[in-house]
Amino acid sequence: MNVLLTLAGHFFLISLISFGGASAVLPEMHRFLVESMHWLTDSQFVALYAISQASPGPNVLFVALFGWQVAGVIGALVSMLAMCGPTSLLALAVERYGRRHQDSRWHITVRRALAPPTIGLLLATAYVLARSADVNWRLVLLTLLTVAVGARTRVNLLWMIGAGALLGALGWL
Repeated sequence: MNVLLTLAGHFFLISLISFGGASAVLPEMHRFLVESMHWLTDSQFVALYAISQASPGPNVLFVALFGWQVAGVIGALVSMLAMCGPTSLLALAVERYGRRHQDSRWHITVRRALAPPTIGLLLATAYVLARSADVNWRLVLLTLLTVAVGARTRVNLLWMIGAGALLGALGWL
């Protein structure tokens, strides 16, 4: 099957279950791109995701980078359109309906029901990224400290990112 059609079909399908954004389905992207199709390695996958998150712009940029790595500029465009097009149209339709019925019991129930799968998908993403990254005890410690600080204080996490960058630049990680 054509690489572009395969990319488009897969990103189209996973876009429809991406509650919480594209990062929520990152584990499925990893399974498909790395484990099933072997188009990317673990380290390429993590590096492309990291580059996209460090870049200004929308959170979904990593989809374009994955497509670009697999099939060049056309792959990037196809991947982004397949990932963003269907969900954009669906979000527009739901928003229009939701605005008219925002106080209905059904609307409130659906919003509450989508929270657990969204959290689960994001936790699965964290697991896949942690498993695919080069890990040593210092990185694990830094990650645990960052989670603890983020959960228990009001410290801006940019300070933690800066501390991690400084430790990495000094060669301590």
